[in-house]
Amino acid sequence: MDLKLILPPARIGAMARSGHWHDRTVIDYLDAAAAELPDKVALTDWNSVSARAATFSYRQIKRLSERLGAGLAALGVGKGDVVSFQLPNWWQFVALHFASVRIGAITNPLMPIFRERELVHMLGLAEAKVLVIPHRFRDFDYPGMVAGIRDRLPALEHILVVGGEGELSFETFVARRWEDETDAKALFASRRQGPNEVTEILYTSGTTGESKGVMHTANTLFGNLVEFAGRLNLSEKDVVLMASPLAHQTGFLYGMVMPIMLKAKMVLQDVWAADQAAQRIQDEGCTFTMAATPFLIDLTDLATLDKFDISTLRLFACGGAPVPEALVPHAAKRLGCSIMAAWGMTENGAVTITKPGDPADKVFGTDGSALPGSQVRVVSPDGKECPRGVEGDLQMRGASLFVGYLKRPQLYGVDAEGWFDTGDCARMDSEGYIRITGRSKDVIIRGGENIPVVEVEGILYRHPSILEVAVVAMPDARLGERACAFIALRPGAEALALADVNAFLARFQIAKQYYPERLEIVEAMPRTPSGKIQKFKLRETAMRFSARS
Repeated sequence: MDLKLILPPARIGAMARSGHWHDRTVIDYLDAAAAELPDKVALTDWNSVSARAATFSYRQIKRLSERLGAGLAALGVGKGDVVSFQLPNWWQFVALHFASVRIGAITNPLMPIFRERELVHMLGLAEAKVLVIPHRFRDFDYPGMVAGIRDRLPALEHILVVGGEGELSFETFVARRWEDETDAKALFASRRQGPNEVTEILYTSGTTGESKGVMHTANTLFGNLVEFAGRLNLSEKDVVLMASPLAHQTGFLYGMVMPIMLKAKMVLQDVWAADQAAQRIQDEGCTFTMAATPFLIDLTDLATLDKFDISTLRLFACGGAPVPEALVPHAAKRLGCSIMAAWGMTENGAVTITKPGDPADKVFGTDGSALPGSQVRVVSPDGKECPRGVEGDLQMRGASLFVGYLKRPQLYGVDAEGWFDTGDCARMDSEGYIRITGRSKDVIIRGGENIPVVEVEGILYRHPSILEVAVVAMPDARLGERACAFIALRPGAEALALADVNAFLARFQIAKQYYPERLEIVEAMPRTPSGKIQKFKLRETAMRFSARS
């Protein structure tokens, strides 16, 4: 597959000279940890389907990655091939990523919420050779879903099913000693992935109505992680709780890759529940977690929190939505830890974050300052840098910037000086801290999950009763934003209810999290003189709403 990396020699040279690219892959870090601390617990998870926990040492994780790597190679996975997995936060996700990297394959995590429509596009674009899915998760039949789309995925050769029978049982697959059936040492040496080769493809929602595959290398990932861990003073003594999906960049980077880099311990939670998180913090001695604002709200407001000993927790990094002003001091007192605000994207990880010890006004009033190795600036429409305190378009450049969109190089959006247009609007204060003030891109962020507005609108325009539709964000105290659909009906059309709209969307097999949660029927849309719908006016109206039909 032609990946079309956008990685000019000038950038490689500049990053090497700066010291922000480290030329190490996750396998280098894993093998070093296994050699130094072979019996230390690397991972513990909780599978809510089987109601079982699993714990692995660094030695065991290394062996698993070797066995699975040899097994994937035996299935025909070659260097540069894509291995996709639509798994919750289970140990299998972690082992599969390390196995893929060990044989030079590319990891493509997929959110468990994705359904047929998303999967056909994502698996097809990536030309995934192997897909790993759960038998069931949250009472959903994944093998049944994949069977219905298999004929539209000609590149997909193998499906492994975790926790049940299927085309190929994962449990049977991992029990076989694949590493003894080949010269594993020679295999891994010949397939060794370089730090400037694509190691991860992760899909993100944008404004085109089609998710884009963000490509990262080991250098771009660790170019962020080393500095992130340094700013937060994280080390091998830390225990990282991750309840955000590993198929999100937050979970992938800070819940899975970073602990391995630090020789720390990761604790995985597959279904979010505040009481279970508190239990995990108490039982495992968790010291750090990172999640979207709703997670922080839920944990802070947990009525039974006093029943748990969460005194080990010292840092909660919060991103995905602004942290409410009243929440910071309340959460810090109730949880007994420092609250930190961050901003980032799939394309570049957490670029800005507050610092331990920052005053509350920085945490709730900003999204932090840039990490070493990254730069941010706020520019006016003519490209000139805005004065401090003036809102403009946010741009970033640096070590963690991705290396292209899969098969969409024309969408890269990086200028000759390396500045990437983030699509966010922001202002910067006198100390270099930014505050996200809005988005120039048309997307809603619901609890940290991007809703691809253009795609949803495009489907609704097919409804025979709908003349026009505009989906905008409305505020929500817990999730930050929810989707509100403004609809103008065709003359003579029957009235529509929210249930009717979402039943229509269900026919197109998109994720339920993308459905509107409020419907407003309007006689006509507000327009510009040129005829464009004035979404800003609809957003102003929606600011007064809450979710209801």
